[in-house]
Amino acid sequence: MIDGAMQSYPLTLDKFLEHAAKWHPRAEVVTARGEGRVDRVGYAELLDRSQRVSAVLHGMGVRQGDKVATLAWNTQAHVEAWYAVMGMGAVCHTLNPRLTAEQLAAMIQQSGARVLVFSADLAQLAQQIAGQAPDLEILLAIDGDASVGTRELEPLIEAAPGALAWGGFDETSPSGLCFTSGTTGAPKGVTYTHRSSFLHALRLLQADVMALSHRDSILTVVPMFHANAWGLPFAAPAVGAKLVLPGRQADGASLAELIRSEAVTVAVGVPTVWLGLLEHLETVGGETPSLERIIMGGAPLAPALMERIEARLQVKVQTSWGMTELSPSGTVSPPNLPVRSAALAGRPAIGVDLLITDANGMPLPEQRGAEGHLRVRGAAVVERYFGQQEPAAGPGGWFATGDLARIDDDGNLMITGRAKDLIKSGGEWINPAEIEAVVGALPEVSQAAVIGRSDDKWGERPILLVEMRDTAALSDDALLAPLAGRVAPWWVPDEVVRLESMPLAATGKIDKLRLRREYGERRAPAQPQERSA
Repeated sequence: MIDGAMQSYPLTLDKFLEHAAKWHPRAEVVTARGEGRVDRVGYAELLDRSQRVSAVLHGMGVRQGDKVATLAWNTQAHVEAWYAVMGMGAVCHTLNPRLTAEQLAAMIQQSGARVLVFSADLAQLAQQIAGQAPDLEILLAIDGDASVGTRELEPLIEAAPGALAWGGFDETSPSGLCFTSGTTGAPKGVTYTHRSSFLHALRLLQADVMALSHRDSILTVVPMFHANAWGLPFAAPAVGAKLVLPGRQADGASLAELIRSEAVTVAVGVPTVWLGLLEHLETVGGETPSLERIIMGGAPLAPALMERIEARLQVKVQTSWGMTELSPSGTVSPPNLPVRSAALAGRPAIGVDLLITDANGMPLPEQRGAEGHLRVRGAAVVERYFGQQEPAAGPGGWFATGDLARIDDDGNLMITGRAKDLIKSGGEWINPAEIEAVVGALPEVSQAAVIGRSDDKWGERPILLVEMRDTAALSDDALLAPLAGRVAPWWVPDEVVRLESMPLAATGKIDKLRLRREYGERRAPAQPQERSA
């Protein structure tokens, strides 16, 4: 007897856009262009344009497995480039324009990308990157005119001889590359596969996760360069939802207008974005009647802010937790929880599992109600970092997130702290060690430490604490000046606190726990402390 069998149907990302083009051809992707102007395209036309971009890239020598970098905002053209690269079996390497040219060039050199697709208003940064990345050969401008030394993609799409067929590769093939830049020293690349991102997108669609459907109009403010925009450019076409992209306009006034004009029902982004929307509406008035839910993540959410948003906008706020290594969604609070709290980071859905351990990675005997180190595993969790032989996960596939956490009796995750010194500001990581290395190298500085201070808008902002050799030697501005061009501008500390002596722990290292206790809250600075024994 011969057993039955099922068809081979590779879970590759090109199928999302092909499905939308066939079954939801008139559902729209909308891009804000400023001053109330928008561009619209249906999924059927988007598929054709994306396959023409694939043909352009193929003509430039891009083949399966090659890396193509993008440096762009959330726009139709960026979505087209995404699908064009992934659909032909190449790898889309997204770059964060908030980082420095030096940092981005190092990532491109590591990935080996020869082609960079960039937003025209980022031309200067793109050319700076190219000047420091000798392997980068071709610069293609989107959403505007090309500059000297670059080419504009749109005329090439129009002149393309035809669409390039997609697929024909294994579902475990790499599809995307995103670096965890600015975290623990050297950036680490996370390689997404077609299968991992496909399953991640299906998980988002579940009723107790993001619960997206063809009835929704989804405002995707979370950037496409930030861990695949949380998978929304895949999830939206999967159900034929309208995908609304804000471009570079993420201020409160622009978002309010876009929500109203496109009847947005679900909006997704970090808390600071929605604070801007809230403050705009509180100042000038107006409503966003179509908006039903806001899904937040990427940074801690203050309870008072959550209450203000829900009361003023008459929406449900869904909290979430994730990281680049998780593709990035780990947990999301269900949309219909009877009681919602900013302290909750949500529940894991099928396809991702959580484990609370001690500092040595041993599972705690009680997984509910006990605080410990959070580990995670699943179909969309990193196995090893780009270019590294050693696995990123430990025994049993459990990946150490670096977070401290607790799980309550109902299965809700609560992030209680971070095991490392990283500062998360506005949904982005800041590495204090890089700032400390620059400031600490100044001859006038004895010791330097950077910690995060709580901030109502950004979640945390860095402050610099210094022990000077000569207290009158340098002004605050002079202390911070060497950071220009060495770190991203938004990494620069908001305040300089001068200490008579830096507190030291018993090991002789700077006592950051003490610094956080005394300076980590927004209050008047404590008096200088005596040096610990």
